Amino acid sequence: FLILDEPTAGLDPKGRDEILKQVSRLHQKGNTTIILISHNMEDMARFATRLVVLVQGKVALVGTPKEVFSQAGYLEKIGLGVPHMTRLLNELKLRGCNVSSDLYTIEDAESEIVKLLENK
Repeated sequence: FLILDEPTAGLDPKGRDEILKQVSRLHQKGNTTIILISHNMEDMARFATRLVVLVQGKVALVGTPKEVFSQAGYLEKIGLGVPHMTRLLNELKLRGCNVSSDLYTIEDAESEIVKLLENK
């Protein structure tokens, strides 16, 4: 087990990506369970396979990123929110665009927006 508390806090994007790449490598190479404690939903969407959301020290949500981020209203209520790309896709959906709102990364959102533009 390796437990990291806010390992990317205060880092520039390049430093953040390098740390997360090394953590991912360690997980894959050594079959190590990695526990990341973070408020950064973008990082969690890109790297986590399972999320545990705590509120005042108690487990509030447990699940895959898709399961947890589908609770956008609740996450915002407790001060976490969802990845920026999910928020963007949710807003597009509210405005009548035919997009999937259960995507979390820039790459997935880009693909969804390109599909939307191609269908116009």
